[in-house]
Amino acid sequence: MANEKIRNVGPKSAAWLRQVGVRTLEDLQRIGPVEAFLKTKRAGFRPSLNLLYSMAGALADCHWTELGDKAKQELIAALEAAEAANPIRNRWEKGAQRSAQRDGDGSAPAAAAEEGDGFGDGDSGVRELTGTHGDFD
Repeated sequence: MANEKIRNVGPKSAAWLRQVGVRTLEDLQRIGPVEAFLKTKRAGFRPSLNLLYSMAGALADCHWTELGDKAKQELIAALEAAEAANPIRNRWEKGAQRSAQRDGDGSAPAAAAEEGDGFGDGDSGVRELTGTHGDFD
C-alpha cells in the first residue's frame, strides 16, 4: 500500500503533495487533509479547495463529489481556523516585515539598528562598497 496512489488526486496535485512530504495514504492519514493542504500552499503552490475535498474523500474512501455540504463546510472552517492560527504570508509580506524590522519600526532591537550594515563592524558599509586603497592595506 506504500506505493498506492491516493484516491481522487491527479498527477499535478500528487506531485505537489510529494514535494511537501505526503506520498502515501498513510502520510495523509497522519497529518490530515487540512494540514496537507496548508503545506501545499506554504510551498508556493496554488491549490483549489477541490484538493482539500479530494484528500478528505480519499480518507473517507469516496469520490470527493460525494462529500456532503456539511463535511465541506467543516473542512473550510477547519482550514480557516488553521490559517488564522498561523497565517500564510506571501513573499512581499515577508519582505515588508523584514524591511520594517531593519528600519527600526520598534520590532527590531535597537542594537541591530545601530550596527549600520548588519555585519556588526560598526560602519555603514560605505567603505566596503567604495573601496579606497587604504582599506586594503
